[in-house]
Amino acid sequence: MELKIEYVKKEELQPYVNNAKIHTPEQVEQIKKSIEEFGFNDPIAIWKNNEIIEGHGRLLAVMEMDDIQDVPIIRLDGLSDDQRKAYTLIHNKLTMNTDFNLELVELEIEDIADIDMSEYGFDLDVDFGEINQNISESEEIDVEEYDDENFECECPRCGFKFNRS
Repeated sequence: MELKIEYVKKEELQPYVNNAKIHTPEQVEQIKKSIEEFGFNDPIAIWKNNEIIEGHGRLLAVMEMDDIQDVPIIRLDGLSDDQRKAYTLIHNKLTMNTDFNLELVELEIEDIADIDMSEYGFDLDVDFGEINQNISESEEIDVEEYDDENFECECPRCGFKFNRS
C-alpha cells in the first residue's frame, strides 16, 4: 500500500472511542509546543470514515491551536478491522519499548543552543554519567521473570497483556 499525505479539516477527524493510549494535559501541551517549534511533521493515520488509528495526541493538541485548521493525514483503509485495532495498540506500545542512550542524549542536548528541551520533558540538571554508571552496576534483568504470567492486566477484547506502571 502506497502512502499519500492528504490534508483534512481537523474537525472532520473522529477519535477512536476505544483508544487505550492516555494523553495527559502535560503531554498535549508538549505536543503543541513541538508542533509550534517544528511544524506538523507527523501525519495522523486514519481509517474509514476519518476515524483515527494513531495520532490522537496530535489531534488533541491541534484542537487547542486556532492557527491550524488543516492537518496532514495518511489513510490506512486497506487494513481489516482486526488489523486496525491491533495496529493502534502496537503503534503506541512500540514507542514505549525502549529508552534513550543517555550518553548520546547528553551530547545532543549540549549541542542544542536555541531550544528549551525542558519544555519537552528533558531534565537538563540530570547527571547522565551517574545514571549510566548506576545502570551498568545494576543487576542483570532476568528475562524469565517477564513471562505472560507476570502481566497485571489483559484486554478482554483482544488479549493484549500489559502492566499499569
